[in-house]
Amino acid sequence: MFNKILIANRGEIACRVIKTARKMGIGTVAIYSDADRNALHVSMADEAVHIGPPPANQSYIVIDKVMDAIRQSGAQAVHPGYGFLSENAKFAEALEAEGVAFVGPPKGAIESMGDKITSKKIAQEAGVSTVPGYMGLIEDADEAVRISNEIGYPVMIKASAGGGGKGMRIAWNDEEAREGFQSSKNEAANSFGDDRIFIEKFVTQPRHIEIQVLCDSHGNGIYLGERECSIQRRNQKVVEEAPSPFLDPETRRAMGEQAVALAKAVDYASAGTVEFIVDGDKNFYFLEMNTRLQVEHPVTELITGVDLVEQMIRVAAGEKLSITQDDVTLTGWAIENRLYAEDPYRNFLPSIGRLTRYRPPQEVAAGPMAEARTWPDIEPGWLLTREQDAAVRNDTGVYEGGEISMYYDPMIAKLCTWAPTREQAIEAMRVALDSFEVEGIGHNLPFLSAVMDHPKFVSGDMTTAFIAEEYPDGFDGVILPEGDLRRIAASCAAMHRVAEIRRTRVSGRMDNHERKVGKRWNVALQGQEFDVSVEADKQGATVEFADGEALRVASDWTPGDQLAELDVDGSPLVMKADKISGGFRIRNRGADLKVHVRRPRQAELAKLMPEKLPPDTSKMLLCPMPGLIVKVDVEVGQEVQEGQALCTVEAMKMENILRAEKKGVVAKINAGPGDSLAVDDVIMEFE
Repeated sequence: MFNKILIANRGEIACRVIKTARKMGIGTVAIYSDADRNALHVSMADEAVHIGPPPANQSYIVIDKVMDAIRQSGAQAVHPGYGFLSENAKFAEALEAEGVAFVGPPKGAIESMGDKITSKKIAQEAGVSTVPGYMGLIEDADEAVRISNEIGYPVMIKASAGGGGKGMRIAWNDEEAREGFQSSKNEAANSFGDDRIFIEKFVTQPRHIEIQVLCDSHGNGIYLGERECSIQRRNQKVVEEAPSPFLDPETRRAMGEQAVALAKAVDYASAGTVEFIVDGDKNFYFLEMNTRLQVEHPVTELITGVDLVEQMIRVAAGEKLSITQDDVTLTGWAIENRLYAEDPYRNFLPSIGRLTRYRPPQEVAAGPMAEARTWPDIEPGWLLTREQDAAVRNDTGVYEGGEISMYYDPMIAKLCTWAPTREQAIEAMRVALDSFEVEGIGHNLPFLSAVMDHPKFVSGDMTTAFIAEEYPDGFDGVILPEGDLRRIAASCAAMHRVAEIRRTRVSGRMDNHERKVGKRWNVALQGQEFDVSVEADKQGATVEFADGEALRVASDWTPGDQLAELDVDGSPLVMKADKISGGFRIRNRGADLKVHVRRPRQAELAKLMPEKLPPDTSKMLLCPMPGLIVKVDVEVGQEVQEGQALCTVEAMKMENILRAEKKGVVAKINAGPGDSLAVDDVIMEFE
């Protein structure tokens, strides 16, 4: 077995690999760019080597720099994580020449299956059903348009070396094919150092289901069930679960056996994933094989109890698999939510900055992974309490006070839950999301909460078009039903009473503080008002509404706590609660509410106050995220039409084309290519 492993990656996956290596007694080496000097993976590793400037194409994906770090550290093996160099055959070749083990598949398998064009050709030759497409290299946008017309719209434009949604576009017409080809090509070059593009038919109403395979170098191969990855945005997975709520045992077995056969055909040895599109009749079509560890691997670990990183290391060391197909058992249900540094209220555009508050929910081990003890007592770590009937796991690479950089992927963490049933796993995830405190940047926690409550997701009836169909105009928050509003209103009334008693005690103005505070309150939230009466005792408070309904509220919340964990009539309620003038800012189940708790007379007077209107920015193009201006498509005096491209902004390796919302004339342009802008900076103005 190896004594020292270098992790050729960053962020949460680097931290993830370090944890398993420590469990195995293996020393670890981190690499880092200037931007990651104070990153969590650097502090967790036993050693760390600096490799260059922040851009990945000047540091993390420069093979020579990584090889220098290997030589400096004396590492015997390299785990590439995912992205970056994980599917780069030249990197595997360089390691082989240096006599360093690659914790991944052989170079030949990467060449055969890691490249999406080559893998499709091999799959076709092997008789595997594939999605129609053009597998040759595409030289320019004109050829991309011609090929797209031959295949028939809609088409998917994809980077050959891509992954994680980078370098992917869906085109529904010639104009989108032309724009998508160039954007995909640029993103592919920036993210992977490889700008080759291919085009395939975009299958409407599909489900994205993938099979996890595990093979060794002795001819053994198994599959560890499937993952449902249909909740996607811009072809980037957002929610994953295992197993799929759609598959039956027969289809699972057929997909698994085909995936293993494909892996064996290229002498695969390591963990890998075979991705399929599955239609409504459970027909499945090979998409690609990812010759690396997947981002969503934790859900497979949670239902099987198999530590995939450990297995990858053992296979790389030449060991045989200790698991046979008969040993693989799928137990319970696991769900993963990807927490991204992106603002759902601004069409999910990237957000950067300092994490002024970062408090994940308490991690708890249960189910198959509790025995594996993959996560030892390293912060953040699992509390190994076997009495729990649900697990919470948070794979992360950040910490409170750390910076979210514009140079890398916007993922902050992967929050996972496991429970015996899908319904219980979803409920555990709802509570975990409500308990997750993140401040300082935009993030998608509210959106994830909304998805967990969406009827289509709860029923398991979703496709890869879920987000586009259910949120066609973007995400504007959640409107809670009245029953939930009453629970929140009662809780806020009880909390406000506690805060008011604290305030009067501090002032020392009266001995009878509770009489001073009073019992009658008006609670206003989400456009509704409730008149309530609060009767308190040592165990909690009974909040009675004007119509006679009474709710019992119990909690140990104290003023200043930003997380309120309550019991309302025997059911748990978790809310993020920030103090505002006259009440609270409450975030719960995807809703962001201003809750005002006033005395009845104060409520009457509040209705007479004029409403504050936001400033008029209708004649300005504001930068929706911190980023770099790549291109400006218009000039001063030019008339633009609704939907016309105005400029392109790059942030977190993604290009975003900003378009005109209505017809107008450009009056002033304030920024040009190469300019770095902050959120809401004015790019241009209109007459």
